[in-house]
Amino acid sequence: MKIGFVQFSPAFGEVNQNINKAVSLIETMDAELIVLPEFFNTGYLFISREEAYSLSEEIPYGTTTDALCSIARKKQIHLVAGLIERDKDVLYNAAVLVGPGGYIGTYRKLHLFSEENLYFQPGNLALPVFDIGACKVGIMICFDWIFPESMRVLSLKGADVICHCANLVMPYGQDAMVTRCLENHVYAVTANRTGAERRGNKFCQYTGRSQITGPSAEVLYQADRESDETGTAVIDISLVRNKRLNRFNDLFADRRAQYYGELTKV
Repeated sequence: MKIGFVQFSPAFGEVNQNINKAVSLIETMDAELIVLPEFFNTGYLFISREEAYSLSEEIPYGTTTDALCSIARKKQIHLVAGLIERDKDVLYNAAVLVGPGGYIGTYRKLHLFSEENLYFQPGNLALPVFDIGACKVGIMICFDWIFPESMRVLSLKGADVICHCANLVMPYGQDAMVTRCLENHVYAVTANRTGAERRGNKFCQYTGRSQITGPSAEVLYQADRESDETGTAVIDISLVRNKRLNRFNDLFADRRAQYYGELTKV
């Protein structure tokens, strides 16, 4: 199958403009599964919770999910995209999965980064894996990359492709995904944004370099740091369903889980 990403610089607060930009880029693509950045529809650098709330949407009933469902139906594809989810008065940094039949599922970011902790609640749903037919899809968001448990859990649950919506500001995430894919023998699509935001006395510079990573530590496609860009790669799902490294080693069967109890101790 063919997987891909959309990379661009959202205009802060301009939801319809950003949706239209993303849709226009998706229209040009030939891929069965496409990943968009974290908060692709709103921008990222909020100055208050009230501002974040004003840009939030219910899932699956909001404008953004509707637009994603429409283009997914038109092109007969699956999309994963990041947005602010409003659940009553609670806000989540979320990602939505949609397909030709409409809305499929939601992931709420478990590991909040920096001032996200002022505006959002940490996710309260399990790390999800969805069977979309051609493959099984796991979802994570941006800073989740620094916690190896995120991709390990998704991989143990059967994910073939990790969809990674991102607004990366630290320079390490793209390189770290090479190791994450190697240690779990999976594919990943990191859809990062570009550009910079300055709002009040706050400033963020985003790193671009959206990336498709393979199970043998290979970068299959990497965008540049600044351009609006789409990228795709053809992948072989059968490769990631075999976790054997050699005659004697299997990445998952060799785990000594009975000795890992400290990982879950608070």
